[in-house]
Amino acid sequence: DPLPPPLPKKQLQRAESLPEQGPSRHSRGDPTSWAASIPPPHPRHKEGAPSSIPPGDRPSWGLKKLLTKSQSLGEPVAWSSPQKAPSPSAAELTFGMADGELGQLLESPAGVCGVVLGCQVAALARLSAHIQEELMGAEERQQLLEAELAGKRWAALSILEREPCCQSRDAWYFRVGFAFEQSQLVFAAKVPKPCCTSLGVQSSLGVHCSIQRLIGRFTDRLPWELVLPGSPGEQSQSPSAEEPAHLATRPVLQVFISPEVPYQTLAGFVKGSHSLHRTSPGHYERLACLLLLQVCMGLEHLRVQNVGQGDLCPENLLLVRCPCPLRSQQGKEASLGLSLPRLLISSFFKVKDKQRPCSTSQEQDWTKGLAVPPSPVADELNVGMLIYQILHVDISLEKALGFRSNRLPEIPSLSIYSTGLKRLAMLLLHRDPCKSVSIEQARSILQVLLWGPRQELFARSKKTLTLLRSWVEVKRALLLLKFAENSARAGVSPSLEEWLCCQYFKEVTEHTLYQVTQVLY
Repeated sequence: DPLPPPLPKKQLQRAESLPEQGPSRHSRGDPTSWAASIPPPHPRHKEGAPSSIPPGDRPSWGLKKLLTKSQSLGEPVAWSSPQKAPSPSAAELTFGMADGELGQLLESPAGVCGVVLGCQVAALARLSAHIQEELMGAEERQQLLEAELAGKRWAALSILEREPCCQSRDAWYFRVGFAFEQSQLVFAAKVPKPCCTSLGVQSSLGVHCSIQRLIGRFTDRLPWELVLPGSPGEQSQSPSAEEPAHLATRPVLQVFISPEVPYQTLAGFVKGSHSLHRTSPGHYERLACLLLLQVCMGLEHLRVQNVGQGDLCPENLLLVRCPCPLRSQQGKEASLGLSLPRLLISSFFKVKDKQRPCSTSQEQDWTKGLAVPPSPVADELNVGMLIYQILHVDISLEKALGFRSNRLPEIPSLSIYSTGLKRLAMLLLHRDPCKSVSIEQARSILQVLLWGPRQELFARSKKTLTLLRSWVEVKRALLLLKFAENSARAGVSPSLEEWLCCQYFKEVTEHTLYQVTQVLY
C-alpha cells in the first residue's frame, strides 16, 4: 500500500471533530462537495480498519486545509458529545460571524427567509436605539450630569438670557449654562408658576422621547437678572446700592433643570403656521401627523407609569429642536418651516391620587356616562380637539362634548392626510365607547397615515394577512436599504422622523395592520 497507514485514522479524527449539521451523508470522489455536504453522525468503520473511501477518492490536501481552517474558527463540538452547541439568534448575527455558526442557523426550520427577516427586525431595533441616543443623549452621560447638578443652585449656573426662551401655561423656561468636562452645556431652568403642582410626579417618570426630563432641582431666591413676564412687581432695572434689599424682594421659588431647551409651545407653532398650511398643505399636515404621533406615544408611556397628563393643551406642549437633522434636507425644510421638532409633554398628575378636574359641567356629565376611567377619556377627548386646533379649525369644548356625527366642524380636504385626520378626530370624540378608539389605536392609525399601507394597496388584491405580512417584510427591507444608502453619503444624520419610522416597522404586525385599516378605510 503506497499510502502511510496512519492517514485514514488521522482523516477520521478530523471528520469527527466537525459540528453536527444534519443526517445527510457526504459525497464521494469530489473534494469540493464537502463544503455543501454533511458528514454522517457516526463513523461507518472501526478505528484502525481500512477506510471505506477508495484510495483514489480520498480527499486531497485542499480538503485537509479546508478542515484545518474550519477548526481554527472556533472549538467545534465532537460527535461523541451529548450536547449540541446552541444556535445563535438572529439578533446575534453579524457579517463577520463564522460560517460554522451561520450554517447551523441556516438549517433551522425557519430557513434562509426566516433568518433574513429576523435579522431585519433586530437591525431596526439597534438602529432605533442608536438614533434615540443621538436625539436624547447617552443615558450614562445624563446620569453623570444629574449627579453633578445635585446640590447646585443659581450660583453654579450662568444666565444666558434674561427673558424666558419659552413660556407655557404652567412654567417659565430660561436658558442657562453649566460647565461640565471642559465644555459649556446649555440647559433649561424651569420656574413653575404658582398654579403648578405636578413637578413631584414628573421627577419620578421614566425616560421617554416625548416626556420632559428633569436632571436637577433646587429651591433658591430668583436672581434679579431674570424677568418673569406678567408677574406682579417685576422691575427691569439693575439693582442699586441697596442690592440686598432688592434681593430680599425676589421670591424664593423651586427650580428644575432640564436638558431639553424648548423654543416654543405647540400653541405658538399653530398660531404662526397659517400661511404654511395654506401654501404647503401636504407638508404641513404630514407634520401635524408626526406631532400628534409624539403626543400619543407620550400618553401611552404615562399610562404604563400610572400617570395622567395634567393639562393636555397646545399651551403646555413644548417644542424642542432636534440636534441631528438630515443635513441634506435641512435647507429645504428650513425654507418651508417644516423641520420636525421633538414634542414634550410637561404637565402631569398621579392617577391614583386624583383625577384631572373636568373643565365644565358638560364634560363631567359626558365622562360619567362612560364605563371607563375619566382620565383616559379626557386624553382621547383632548387629542381629538388637538387635531382640529393643529389644522386651524375652530372647535369649542362644548361643541366637542355635545358631539353627534353631524355636529363636528368640517375639516377641509387639502392633502392626502386630511380625510384620515378627520376620521381619527371623529373616532376619538365619539361618545359611544363601542365606536370610539383608544390612544393606542390612535397611535397606530397615525402610523398608517404616515407610512402606509395606503388604500391603493388593496385596489388590485384582496386584503389578507398574507398580503399585509408581505408588505411589512418588503418595507422593512427597503427601509434598511435607505439607511445604508444614506450612511454612504457625507453629512447625513438620522432624523426624528426616521426614528419614529423605525419604531413603527420594528413592532408592527400584519394583524395590527388588518384591524387598523378596517377602522381607517
